Amino acid sequence: MNERATLKINGKGHLEIGGMDAVDIAEKYGTPLYVFDEEHIRNMMRVYRDTIEKEYGGNGLVLFASKAFSCMAIYKIAAEEKIGVDVVSGGELYTAVKAGFPVEKAVMHGNNKLLPELELALDNKIGVVVIDSYKEADVLDKLASERKIVQKVMLRINPGVEAHTHAFVQTARTDSKFGFSISDGAAKSITEHVLGKKNLKLLGYQCHIGSQIFEKQSFVLAVGKVMDFMSEIKSELGFEAEALNVGGGFGIWYNDEDPKLKLSDYADFVKTMIDAIKEKAARNSLKLPFLYMEPGRSIVGEAGVTLYTVGAIKDIPGIKKYVAIDGGMFDNPRYALYQSKYSVILANRATEECTEVVTVAGKCCESGDLIAVDVPLPEAKSGDIMAVFSTGAYNYSMASNYNRNFIPAAILVKNGKADYIIKPQTYDDLIRNDVLPDRLK
Repeated sequence: MNERATLKINGKGHLEIGGMDAVDIAEKYGTPLYVFDEEHIRNMMRVYRDTIEKEYGGNGLVLFASKAFSCMAIYKIAAEEKIGVDVVSGGELYTAVKAGFPVEKAVMHGNNKLLPELELALDNKIGVVVIDSYKEADVLDKLASERKIVQKVMLRINPGVEAHTHAFVQTARTDSKFGFSISDGAAKSITEHVLGKKNLKLLGYQCHIGSQIFEKQSFVLAVGKVMDFMSEIKSELGFEAEALNVGGGFGIWYNDEDPKLKLSDYADFVKTMIDAIKEKAARNSLKLPFLYMEPGRSIVGEAGVTLYTVGAIKDIPGIKKYVAIDGGMFDNPRYALYQSKYSVILANRATEECTEVVTVAGKCCESGDLIAVDVPLPEAKSGDIMAVFSTGAYNYSMASNYNRNFIPAAILVKNGKADYIIKPQTYDDLIRNDVLPDRLK
């Protein structure tokens, strides 16, 4: 694990999260359970915010990417830490509104925003909408006109930088459902279209080159291409962008194939991009744009640990040993989707030597329901508490009730205290929206 002051092995040989023994957590709250380290979340938000303040004179705003983990508590924390959020659905926006988040510091994304979502955004006076289609620009202009407002917008563009990451999370290629390509003239054409709208104010451009990226150069190349495009647009259309959104995508540690980054490393990522922006602005005679960035995974990813209880163990001699847990793809579908790799320990026997290599299997009726493959562990026994690290991003967000299993509860831990931020489900929750028509009664 990527050990830190709030995530360590204590004197009992147990995993400790936020000052709480994981064995005690499992006993009190049950498993499977999402556990979030509040101090680490706040530290990650601060490193981005403070680096923009130090290196860019505060001329920017960190936006927590809601898709990584959306619940009312995370929006409360974001508000307290004086950062913004980005949302990609009406549901994420509604959650932020209900949490009392200042929506003028929210940005809405999405390649196919629905009419009710745009209406919800405008009615709550959202800060910025990132436009991703001609239709959306037309609809948004009409909605803004009906409300007698001028809505601030940005355009999502593709700089043509392909980050070294999983193909399913590369989002800035020419062949992408997101954005408008610079290389084929599409980005220039949509710029002209939006500049012609009376009820839309174009601030600038947004790009996002992918996720789980460790190479600084990918971000530098993307920034350079977008800044060159901004210079071209200023020259040809007379429009100088006042804002630039560089997206997110900073990588985190999942297993020992990944680097273990410190807070200072993330500060260096931001400084590197800021230096590139300053250099390009000076070279192209552009004013320094207001800077948005959208880290999500890196803020909450390593802050999350999922606890499970070991159940059945199946050893197939010469083939594989399966250690089954009380969770599965319904609380973490990322192995099934991406073959994502995780690090695993027995939280109640964390100092014991690993003596075997096992596959961690879930309880779903699905052969592909796996959480981790070929991971080292001590000889596991039924009743052991298993901890899977770096599950704070895209686990709860992508969870489901597949096989009518419960989506696990989530707790927030800090200084040895814990609180629910997502309460446990019940069987009644599973059938809450079921309806029997009269002919079946």
